[in-house]
Amino acid sequence: MTRSRRPWLAVLPVTVVTAVAAVPLAMGSQPLHWASGSAVPRLSTAATPSPVPSPVKEFADPVINAADPVTAAPSAEVPTVAHPWEPGMPQWGAQVYWEDMPSDGESEIRGKAQRIADYLVGLGANSVALSFPVYIDGIDSNSLHTGKKTPSPARLKPALDTFHKAGLRITLRPIIDERSLLPQWRGALAPADRDQWFASYGSLLAQYTDVARSSSVTTMVAGTELVSLEGDPHWSALVSDLRKRFPGELVYDTNWDNYVAHDVDVPVDQVQVDAYFPVDAPDSAGVEQITAAWNQWLDRKHSGDFSATLLSEAGIGAENGAYRSPGDFYRYGRVNPQVQATWYTAVCQVVRQRRLGGVYWWSVNFHTNPSIPPADDHSRLDFAGRSLTEQAVKSCFSQSYQLPVDSQDASSGAGHETGSGSNRPVRPPKR
Repeated sequence: MTRSRRPWLAVLPVTVVTAVAAVPLAMGSQPLHWASGSAVPRLSTAATPSPVPSPVKEFADPVINAADPVTAAPSAEVPTVAHPWEPGMPQWGAQVYWEDMPSDGESEIRGKAQRIADYLVGLGANSVALSFPVYIDGIDSNSLHTGKKTPSPARLKPALDTFHKAGLRITLRPIIDERSLLPQWRGALAPADRDQWFASYGSLLAQYTDVARSSSVTTMVAGTELVSLEGDPHWSALVSDLRKRFPGELVYDTNWDNYVAHDVDVPVDQVQVDAYFPVDAPDSAGVEQITAAWNQWLDRKHSGDFSATLLSEAGIGAENGAYRSPGDFYRYGRVNPQVQATWYTAVCQVVRQRRLGGVYWWSVNFHTNPSIPPADDHSRLDFAGRSLTEQAVKSCFSQSYQLPVDSQDASSGAGHETGSGSNRPVRPPKR
């Protein structure tokens, strides 16, 4: 997710079918969608940009029903994953975003985590990614820190333990909040002293790798969409230190346009993709049209299967006009559940056809009761409670296929897209 240096100007629409090859090259490192889970608007592909609302409304507070049993002790008969993930299986999951509510005690945290786990298991998921915000004070700041909405490692642990007991494969994903960076974004960070920045970032990550190790987390995300810092030699020392603390898989999540245009140089086990490919299509477009456009985007990277690649984020707003800017968090157009359901169905079809390593849908709010449909002032990208999308997710997660074991082996990283300067896996013709 990135933004233009001139974020408030209108931009030309992107026509995927005819201009897909030109977009990443023409824009360079300037992304074209809005940050998922971020307060920063991204350059939209729509012909007419949406008005920019106040940045304080990143997430509307979910409707909390006082009668919800979020503090109830879980029973002995809790749902568990029918077919737990193991190497060779696609990761079928969702991104759960958690901005901490300090008023929640351990009982509330466990209750909310159990409610989300039950929901994901009911959809057929075998995986969950838990994302949460960390903070930086400015685009050139040399230090990062936690904030009042950052869950501490101690507060994360009961949620992680609950997900593990449900049989879900767990990814832990700190992500830099962007409200202090307006009108810039996390991909444009320009620390005055990179030695200090990486030391600060490494210290912040270290405390979370420790809780990840003790909570059966499979994957730790070392960075998300830090485009301006990709390729920096400081990553080697940071990742090396994380490996001493955490024995599982270390990954990096890059932005979709950056993924198409470049090989990402970060020395991790796998480079994953926050995938918000824009499609110039009407709201009435069918699954076939969206699928064809997605395949054209992927073909810009390489032909054939993508078993060494995983979609760390995929999603779209349930609203009119969303196809042209699927990751636009601040568009509050007319609600159209069919747009979201069609997109999910098409993306899943591409995931299966191209044999990707899996997909994590954006998003489910940690505090949400999934049985209550989203209110009009909630993010259009939330899918919990949208029945058409939930049906699409269930259909998607019911389909499985076999992947090369080394493309999903969290312990060795063999066959992963790595940051060695070339992201081509061991076996052709994947890249």
